[in-house]
Amino acid sequence: MTLSSVVLNVASLTDTGLKRAANEDSVLAASPVFLVADGMGGHEAGDRASAAVVAAFEPLRGAEVGVADVRAALDRAAAVVEGIAAEHRQGAGSTVSGVALVEHEGLPHWLVFNVGDSRVYRHLNNELVQLTVDHSLGQELVDAGEMRAEDLPGFAQRNIITRAIGAADSAADSWLLPVLDGERLLLCSDGLSGEVSDEAIRATLTMCGRPESAASALVRRALQAGGRDNVSVVVIDVVAGGLRPGRDDDTAGRLAVSVGTETMLEGTTIPVRAR
Repeated sequence: MTLSSVVLNVASLTDTGLKRAANEDSVLAASPVFLVADGMGGHEAGDRASAAVVAAFEPLRGAEVGVADVRAALDRAAAVVEGIAAEHRQGAGSTVSGVALVEHEGLPHWLVFNVGDSRVYRHLNNELVQLTVDHSLGQELVDAGEMRAEDLPGFAQRNIITRAIGAADSAADSWLLPVLDGERLLLCSDGLSGEVSDEAIRATLTMCGRPESAASALVRRALQAGGRDNVSVVVIDVVAGGLRPGRDDDTAGRLAVSVGTETMLEGTTIPVRAR
């Protein structure tokens, strides 16, 4: 199996929503890198911040990439967004969640990376797993045992994020996961996850056939739920070229449904601040 053998069907969609005057989200869907960036800092600053993240990854379009290339792109993004923040009194920043198609131990893998509270999900065999971990005040309280996960939707400060590109802490988490035939990845800003429950997201990804249909349905659901934020999604279907869960490698099947410290490979967390 090689990277060139991986066949993907991809669709992306972004919408301003029903309450915002401008769209501060930016999306990149250009193999081998796919990402969603959610800008912060208000009109113009947030727009520029998320666009700078996408621009930092543009050189990877169509290239063969590895962990070092993603690290360098995040470094470029952080430097530019810090400059944008310095120009605005309220500052500027951006989340970024994405995946890069890389080779690891001779097999195609997803390098999943995340800064902030945009998310990457994996949908396989009608089950949905959140691959990324939110960098948010709400998630930190849940991790500390001070709040139940089911109480997060009603938590007034759930949108306060603790890491962002351009902020003092912009360290990215990352994981390596095998590419699996039949899996569907969803990348989204919190304009989707903040309006639509994981169960509703799972059902939509299960019922919709092509990525274009799934992307449209997810955005429509976010708008129907109130559309209080910009909403952006990227849907990636693996058609061929990956491992076959339960047939090629038992480990692939386990990683498909379990994400945690035991599946984070040493050396894959990307130290954006390291020089």
